[in-house]
Amino acid sequence: MGKNYRVEKTEEEWKNELSPEEYHVLRQKGTERPFSGQYNLHFDKGDYHCKACNAKLFESGNKFESGCGWPSFDQAVEGAIEYIRDTSHGMIRTETLCANCGSHLGHVFNDGPKETTGQRYCINSVSIDFDPDK
Repeated sequence: MGKNYRVEKTEEEWKNELSPEEYHVLRQKGTERPFSGQYNLHFDKGDYHCKACNAKLFESGNKFESGCGWPSFDQAVEGAIEYIRDTSHGMIRTETLCANCGSHLGHVFNDGPKETTGQRYCINSVSIDFDPDK
């Protein structure tokens, strides 16, 4: 039996609420093509929220250009992310999920900026929405 999340929906409900690409990434652990996402080179001030449930995940002050082709952050909002060991594709990685709804966001690596946390949250643009500072 899986973990219980604050926001729980049937797969049919998720399919009805999300676009096919959003569903593939968020619910089926897919990945968007590198350099294709709308937030890859987006550096406005504001907050990034889960596309599936709107939980706040990242703040713009923690976003940086990593050159990897996906939005990168050196830190997440405390308690917003669930971390899962991922051994798919012949690699050992740490998958990041929204702690509020269990949706797949991307992965976190230990090759981020050393002057901050040293972490690089590599996040699919399709997994997040942006809320600009007012």
